[in-house]
Amino acid sequence: MKFQLLFSILIVFLIINTPNSFSEELELFTNSKVYAPSHTLQVYGKGLPEENLIIRIFAPDESIAKFDQITTGFDGSFNYGLLTWPQPSTNFPYGTYTVEVISTQQNGISQKIDVKFSSTTELIDIPVERIVNTLVFAPETAAINQPIRVFVQTTSDGLLIGNEPSKLLGTTHVHLPSGISIPLSNSFKTLHQGLYFVDYTPREEGTHVFHVVAFSQGTTSHGSAATNVLRQDLGGISEQIITLNSILDETSEELNVLKSEIAGFDTTLDRASIQIDENIGTISTSVKFITEASSQLNALMLPIIASIGLIVALQVAILTRRR
Repeated sequence: MKFQLLFSILIVFLIINTPNSFSEELELFTNSKVYAPSHTLQVYGKGLPEENLIIRIFAPDESIAKFDQITTGFDGSFNYGLLTWPQPSTNFPYGTYTVEVISTQQNGISQKIDVKFSSTTELIDIPVERIVNTLVFAPETAAINQPIRVFVQTTSDGLLIGNEPSKLLGTTHVHLPSGISIPLSNSFKTLHQGLYFVDYTPREEGTHVFHVVAFSQGTTSHGSAATNVLRQDLGGISEQIITLNSILDETSEELNVLKSEIAGFDTTLDRASIQIDENIGTISTSVKFITEASSQLNALMLPIIASIGLIVALQVAILTRRR
């Protein structure tokens, strides 16, 4: 009994002196939902008495824009001017910001609130919401068994967001022409915050659809792109066309050489034809001269032949008389 009494007293003593171990309390509020330049972002709420709290504000690209540490009052309440909004810049662009308060004594619990930084503070026209956009860039055509690279861009309010691709793009996959899907969640690599890529080798001919699903701070965004996979890529066809053009160029050069040779042959034939014509003219003239010479020779030979005939006849007559 004494041991049980001592144990009970010890438990009560621990409960009284270490209330933080058994009760957690953390509340966070802001003085507005939408802010314009020169307005003050006031945060208030309640934690444990005299508790150290860490207050952070995240920009739309999830980077930390402001970091402070405060201590709550005796009653656990706090009210703190965290930020006077500056004019918009690359460090503080318009968009959705996240205010977070973290307890240093309550197992690191935290509370978050989204606020809007805009050119106006009208709540009706500017809802406080986070919009994540996902863009997918894939080649239009590819070849079987040839790797291709697919790029993904994730933004919120126009700024790049995301860090670990396995968490941000955890359910991304590719739809094959055969109808099955292949997950790509563990294949992405980081090129830059918000910019990722994956190297993929298609094994089927047809249309491959890359379906990218981005999940950031409770918001889901989808993006897709299609690639038509052929048996041969345009690079190979282009190389074949270049080779064919090279062959055609060589053939054209050979034809030009043949044409020049034929042109020289035509000139030779023309010259030979002219020479033949000249020779024919010369032969014709020679024949004419020969004909004229033959006529003259005949004119000279006829009297001689006649004289010879007369002499022969006289000799025959003389011989006849002698007998």
